[in-house]
Amino acid sequence: MNGLRAVVVCLVIACAAVVSPASAVTPGWSALPVPAAAPPVTVSDLAARGPGEAWATGYEHAADGLRPLAYRWDGTAWSRDTGFPGAGEPGWLGKVQFVGAEMWTFRHRSGSGEILRRSAGAWSTVPLPQALWTYQDFAAVPGAAWVVGEDDTGLKVLHHDGSAWTAQSTPDGVRYVMGITARSATDAWAWADTGTGTTVLRWNGTAWRDAKVPLPPDSNVHTVLPEPSGRVTVGGSRYTDGVARTYLMTWDGHAWRTTYPPLGDTSTEAMVHGPDGALWLPVRSDRAFQSKYARVDGPRTTFSYGPERTDAIVVRPRALARAGSSLLSFGTVEIYGSKPNLMSERLGG
Repeated sequence: MNGLRAVVVCLVIACAAVVSPASAVTPGWSALPVPAAAPPVTVSDLAARGPGEAWATGYEHAADGLRPLAYRWDGTAWSRDTGFPGAGEPGWLGKVQFVGAEMWTFRHRSGSGEILRRSAGAWSTVPLPQALWTYQDFAAVPGAAWVVGEDDTGLKVLHHDGSAWTAQSTPDGVRYVMGITARSATDAWAWADTGTGTTVLRWNGTAWRDAKVPLPPDSNVHTVLPEPSGRVTVGGSRYTDGVARTYLMTWDGHAWRTTYPPLGDTSTEAMVHGPDGALWLPVRSDRAFQSKYARVDGPRTTFSYGPERTDAIVVRPRALARAGSSLLSFGTVEIYGSKPNLMSERLGG
């Protein structure tokens, strides 16, 4: 009898160890120190290539105007990079992406634009074939890059094939391209304004065509996330009686499925796939001293808060990126009595 009791006790202890809360707890968000810039600061983008390298871009307000900002994460700490071409000149840095072993970012400089590339610690530039009035977005993958904007003749979609630039045409009726992203040199996506509303375009390696995405009525698009698996997620807002409501559309290879997670009128521009496979995005926080994030996993939406920040009156994550098994956030925090400056947070790691 005593032997049976001992066996039962051992089994209970073993089961308790398996379901121990300590082993099941998901790591929370932690604050990462960021060297301060000249406030107020604006964050443009964040991209990561594994746990040991990430870049964040934006601009600061120096005494004589805007100055571009580039920050590098080495897996341990954030540091400011001032070695890129034109780092001390007026302008700002926009979207940042990893292209193979290189980091690419778009730079607005003295009324013109160019692509900055960093490879093996050295910087180089890719000049554009012409200056545009506005530079709306940028995308790059191995073997291809795109810059979209406008000049005095209207819409421009500039395409780089690795050696030269060409101007690409879009379907009739497209008046303005608001954003662009790419999965490969022969598979790119863009969202555009037309005379009948917002539409999604797709590049197949030969031409841009209407992707025939059945967007909700009276809606816009904030982002498109194409994945290597072939799945595509579109995020945006639908307006009903003047009120915006966030929607998500997912293509599974066969059909589009539309959902309305409880996100209010949150912009999905900073939405990414986290290391857990779920969709993550920053949302407006109901706590002035903490950031807030949404996790959307199929029909379930949950929320988490960043670390408490003493005397903060606004904490705004602006961009997210998956960094190995962790999730990085980069944005601004406004401490009472001062202007917004940089902040970063990490989930896991």
